Amino acid sequence: MTTPTATLPSGDELPLVGFGTWDIGGETLREALRAALDAGYTHVDTAEGYMNEDEIGEVIADYDREELFLTSKVLPKNLAYESVIQSCEASLERLGTDYLDLYLIHWPNPAISLRETLRAMAHLREEGLVRNVGVSNFSAYQLSCAHHVSDVPIAVNQIEFHPWLQRPDLVEYCHETDTVVEAAAPLARTEIFDDEVVRELADEYGKTPAQIVLRWAVERDVVVLPKSSSPEHVRENLSLFDWELDAADRRRLDERDRDAPVYDTRARDWTGDVYGISE
Repeated sequence: MTTPTATLPSGDELPLVGFGTWDIGGETLREALRAALDAGYTHVDTAEGYMNEDEIGEVIADYDREELFLTSKVLPKNLAYESVIQSCEASLERLGTDYLDLYLIHWPNPAISLRETLRAMAHLREEGLVRNVGVSNFSAYQLSCAHHVSDVPIAVNQIEFHPWLQRPDLVEYCHETDTVVEAAAPLARTEIFDDEVVRELADEYGKTPAQIVLRWAVERDVVVLPKSSSPEHVRENLSLFDWELDAADRRRLDERDRDAPVYDTRARDWTGDVYGISE
């Protein structure tokens, strides 16, 4: 089965379900990623900050690179012009590939010029190291600025999105500007499994809670990046396209929004090394 796709401004096709790799590594990641690729996943999402690009590179070396859509991200501390280029080249080396299908600014960093960062991204695209450029965890305000100053299309905004955090204004702005929305933590890091409506619908449809939530998101025109270390769950998370939710049930999930993030909280911890601006 071929996974449906979203079309990026470049014309490239982004599979609606990707394999997320946050907080997973070693042999656990290698086994899960092999299970994903063997099950039909062609979209893999990682980041230099996940510190697992080496393992991913080992696995994808056994598969046809041209059949894969590979995403990585640059840490916010590395958003200066030369640092972006160096980070991308290092990611490519670890992944064992000549190019990325999508390269994202992992988090906005107010201490570094966005214009400078996007000039570096445009350079990477011109050099063929990156085929599409995007952002992650950007507000509508930040995304608007990125669109204004970038010489290349901002293809994607990867954000926290799930029934408890639906962000209608941000999602609407992304769709208005032809920016594909990707859901990081589409399962609210498994917290959503305890939602009573999700559990009821899982029973009614004979599906897992994860499948209910992921199907709801793709019906909202959102790309999902579920992560699992279980090969069985990995396969289940891709089985979303031979059934659909009734409109009334979709509305029940729409009504679960409580503006409750699991990771994208309103303030940042500036004391760590992620942003490179700690005192």
